Amino acid sequence: MDIQKVTAAEVLPIRHQVLWPEKSPEFCKVEGDEFAIHYGAFVHGKLVCVASVYQHDHEARLRKFATLPEYQGQGIGSKVIEHLIYDLKRAQVSDFWCDARTSALSFYQRFGLSVEGDEFQKSGVSYFKMSVSWDKSPQT
Repeated sequence: MDIQKVTAAEVLPIRHQVLWPEKSPEFCKVEGDEFAIHYGAFVHGKLVCVASVYQHDHEARLRKFATLPEYQGQGIGSKVIEHLIYDLKRAQVSDFWCDARTSALSFYQRFGLSVEGDEFQKSGVSYFKMSVSWDKSPQT
């Protein structure tokens, strides 16, 4: 498996297929995609997992994290999150957060994120805001 930065255009098909297949591909675009850092995991040259990070100063938000169904449960998503967290810490990001689908809370908790506030709905799906703060000292 190879994890690398990819373009916004490359992440859209997987976002659409995994997260919102019943919506239009346009629905899967996010304001600020052109400025985000997009990560992709490739298995045998095939893009199978994507994650987008929107950074502002020392804060970063994870959005539209998706792994193709046939590659789920193999640790690929975990490796992508570990990779981007490493990058964020090196960039001295101190606060990292996401709106996590309720069904994925335990996944994000493994990376130190904690639930903030009450459950809420977006497009008929249940979410919780989750976040973590790190020391601002440079990481190696």
